[in-house]
Amino acid sequence: MAEGNTSSRSSKWSLKGTTALVTGGSKGIGYDIVEQLAELGATVHTCARNEAELNECLNQWVTKGYKITGSVCDVASRAQREDLIARVSSEFNGKLNILVNNVGTNMQKQTLDFTEQDFSFLVNTNLESAFHISQLAHPLLKASNNASIVFMSSIGGVASLNIGTIYSAAKGAIIQLTKNLACEWAKDNIRTNCVAPGPIRTPLAAEVIFYTCCLSIMILLKIF
Repeated sequence: MAEGNTSSRSSKWSLKGTTALVTGGSKGIGYDIVEQLAELGATVHTCARNEAELNECLNQWVTKGYKITGSVCDVASRAQREDLIARVSSEFNGKLNILVNNVGTNMQKQTLDFTEQDFSFLVNTNLESAFHISQLAHPLLKASNNASIVFMSSIGGVASLNIGTIYSAAKGAIIQLTKNLACEWAKDNIRTNCVAPGPIRTPLAAEVIFYTCCLSIMILLKIF
């Protein structure tokens, strides 16, 4: 993204003084979300399964002067999700303003080829992890008195795809989860929204979709 555009956005939007947790921030859309939140002044914690990739990202962000920390976490593991939120609570003194449930994965299979293990893995990673992390983070979000959750769904959650029925079902459930929490947790000053990006196939397309997706998130966070 051009430096001029970044300066222009930073002069209009500010997240200075806020804290954020972004899951799966070492690559893809998650990486861009982490970086843009940090550009706008947020102190960010992110997680990833691959320690080497995470450390490489953290080194890049240090050179840019961003306030970003990270930890290794496989969100498919309930115990690791609990450890993640415990660390975030410690780092941010029990308060969290922004939670971006970004992690997701898919398997390129036809419906009849999926196994029971495939089903459990995909639902756990794409749906259960986001649900559980939101549960765990609720006390931190409520304590901030001004919080926002953003779920990462997919176009597959609202339209039929040729492959990936379990992924699409989980992403559709994320959309409904968003609606329910938006109503249930509004009383706790927690806004809940969802982004449903399309597929990313090429580096050129990735740049466009990354920017569009992150712009949508910034608008949902009400900083525009």
